[in-house]
Amino acid sequence: MRPAASVMTIDQAKSFVQKHGVVLASGKGPVPRLAEAVVSEPITGSWWSHPKAQEIFTVLQAVVESGDVLVCRLVEGKVTLVHRRLWPALVRVAERFPKNHVTQVRQEHTASGRHVNREVPFPKWVPLEVRERAKVISEEEALGALGPWTALPKPKSNRPAASTSSRKRKSS
Repeated sequence: MRPAASVMTIDQAKSFVQKHGVVLASGKGPVPRLAEAVVSEPITGSWWSHPKAQEIFTVLQAVVESGDVLVCRLVEGKVTLVHRRLWPALVRVAERFPKNHVTQVRQEHTASGRHVNREVPFPKWVPLEVRERAKVISEEEALGALGPWTALPKPKSNRPAASTSSRKRKSS
């Protein structure tokens, strides 16, 4: 039997996001996962079925509500947390990503107690000072700040359509 996993504090989780800059809330991908960091062990399946699910939820909520984190679907369309220090870099290269990947996702609680996701399209969520700082960052510097996962190929939706003008026409 494995010993019980220790749980990361809210401050440690905020520091984890600040250090890594871009993390996934829980999905698998090319960047660290906060849910696994919270319990200091790999999670198989949904974190909701983990014995420390309530602690994971509490820490994730506190990090998301801190004001220092953008929640979006930046990495592979999965729920991603981007620390405020990287917002100018993200804004500088936002056009490299599908629009829905740079849309802010906010979870709101309805009167009935349900949770609903509200989306704020890019660039409406971007503070003015972040837009100004983004203007003075080179694309290369921005991509480097966001991390090596950005070197992955651009999604097909951003590529220009193949030209048909080079096809040979049949002569009559």
